[in-house]
Amino acid sequence: MPDIVHVEYKQTGLSKKTNRYGMREMQEKAFEARDAQYLLLKAPPASGKSRALMFLALDKLSHQGIRKIIVAVPERSIGSSFAKTDLKKFGFFANWEPNDRYNLCTPGSDGSSSKVQAFRQFMNDPSEQILICTHATLRFACEGLEDTAFNGCLLAIDEFHHVSADVNNRLGDIIRSIMQKSTAHLIAMTGSYFRGDSVPVLHPDDEAKFTKVTYNYYQQLNGYDFLKSLGIGYHFYQGKYTDSIMEVLDLNKKTILHIPNVNSGESTKDKHNEVDFILDRVGAIERQDPETGVIYVKRHSDGKVIKVADLVEDNPRDRDRIVNYLRNITSVDDMDLIIALGMAKEGFDWPYCEHALTVGYRGSLTEIIQIIGRATRDSSNKVHAQFTNLIAQPDAQDDEVKLSVNNMLKAITASLLMEQVLAPNWKFKTKLSDDDVAQPGEIKIRGLKEPSSKRVKEILESDLNDLKATILQDDTMLKAMPGNVDPEVINKVIIPKIIRTKYPDLSPGEVEEVRQHVVVDSVIKNGEIKEVEDTRFIRMAGKFVNIDDIHIDLIDRVNPFQKAFEILSKSVTTKVLKIIQETIEATRIKMDFEEAKILWPKVQEFVQTFKREPAIESNDPLERRMAECVIYLKEEKRKRLARQNYAG
Repeated sequence: MPDIVHVEYKQTGLSKKTNRYGMREMQEKAFEARDAQYLLLKAPPASGKSRALMFLALDKLSHQGIRKIIVAVPERSIGSSFAKTDLKKFGFFANWEPNDRYNLCTPGSDGSSSKVQAFRQFMNDPSEQILICTHATLRFACEGLEDTAFNGCLLAIDEFHHVSADVNNRLGDIIRSIMQKSTAHLIAMTGSYFRGDSVPVLHPDDEAKFTKVTYNYYQQLNGYDFLKSLGIGYHFYQGKYTDSIMEVLDLNKKTILHIPNVNSGESTKDKHNEVDFILDRVGAIERQDPETGVIYVKRHSDGKVIKVADLVEDNPRDRDRIVNYLRNITSVDDMDLIIALGMAKEGFDWPYCEHALTVGYRGSLTEIIQIIGRATRDSSNKVHAQFTNLIAQPDAQDDEVKLSVNNMLKAITASLLMEQVLAPNWKFKTKLSDDDVAQPGEIKIRGLKEPSSKRVKEILESDLNDLKATILQDDTMLKAMPGNVDPEVINKVIIPKIIRTKYPDLSPGEVEEVRQHVVVDSVIKNGEIKEVEDTRFIRMAGKFVNIDDIHIDLIDRVNPFQKAFEILSKSVTTKVLKIIQETIEATRIKMDFEEAKILWPKVQEFVQTFKREPAIESNDPLERRMAECVIYLKEEKRKRLARQNYAG
């Protein structure tokens, strides 16, 4: 099927260019905020977050009175990103020199008494300044340790989305307690733009304490030397995924294949058999290297021998040897295919990867963007990176049809959000008159409300993608995707309700300001902008409009789901599309007065045009909805008259 998202980049080389201290663009931006006690650094994979932390931590050690640095990573393999680094040769004033004794990202249990004891020895050793451990080791070591022990320490949490405001998240509880009861500094780093998805990473009052530095995906990818484009697409299958895997697994591309979680509907419940089956479909196994664990497979298609890594393997010794091999890859010829389940996502560096192929719906937008990040590192062997999600088609005979439909729609909306993240950013301003000319990078819109408060500005500058994630994954919005809800109802009723729930502190006027900017940003980024003889046009709702003539009222009449639904309609059979629509129809959103108020003028226009009322049995979902509006209003009128008669 065609890509839902296809973004092209200009290969400017800026994201790798360094200043006189050896800092890249993102690292320099982060270093400007070095005095902040709490710093939240949001930047995509391969942007250099590990190196940015080194610059920040060394400045705090030398100039801000910090005595110790504790770096916590989610997996042991990621600890190597913080190994000794000569920064002086690039122009910085100090080197990053952790003592190997206090690198606790070593084989063995993260909660072992030896690692916990080493952590506590470090805390009491005045001569040592840097410790590297896993999130798990940090959790275990903090048991019985007073929060005040972290006074004068910098705690750096890599992949910060693992922290959560959920009451059962022990790491989140530890971080909150240290913030409240010690003088510790905190640097939180994440490549994700979706803080914990349905569960926020931090409570709003804790998050307000952080200085935020954001370096977006477009800035990173646009500044590469080699990568020119990124595609995101979905392929739908029926039956078992193993029967369809070769339809999307291109053995000529360096690929990471993530098989489904064993608890998911897509899994056969035997992950090892799934790996064996995939290997058999690829070719004939010739041998497995006893030192590295690399599997050599002769392809059925042409007899070429390719190298495969099995990260689904449970045996710690076997898994460690292949992970060690992958960590030390230096050539494009060192690996061809990696098969994984829970590994090879965040912090995993294989720059030669061209294709991230994932089987099964992933409920976490954080996980999706982490997986996409495996393929978006810049490398001379590729000009295009691809993410493909292989998803089961809903079947009317299946008891889980509702879940299947929901998963499919969430996968599609996730791709919409990825497009928002990956596309260039625009600044939106109010167009005051015909003479009000937009500056480069700006789009002026008539009737647009500009932020009236600091809070709204913060949301639009730092949280826009997080807010979109909340909106696009909301159940009410998912039911609106197949074109059965009027665009103005989506934009003026459903979206503001979600905003009010997410930000209950906002006034009605502030909610409207945020709403307008969310809708404008979504519609413009989903649109296609063309320039003809110095005039810019944007394609919205199937037609091109002069950008200088755009008004907020026009944008509010555009369905932000339209593009995704059009592609979905072309990609599945009529039968599957009917299953999707009928499943949604069975769980319809109820009519309320806000929606009826928007639909009533459209009902009147319909009656004027067709000389009849909208029909409830119509095949057009929008006409059916207008018919429901008529029924709703008649019922409301009947109730009102009944109340009046009762009162009289």
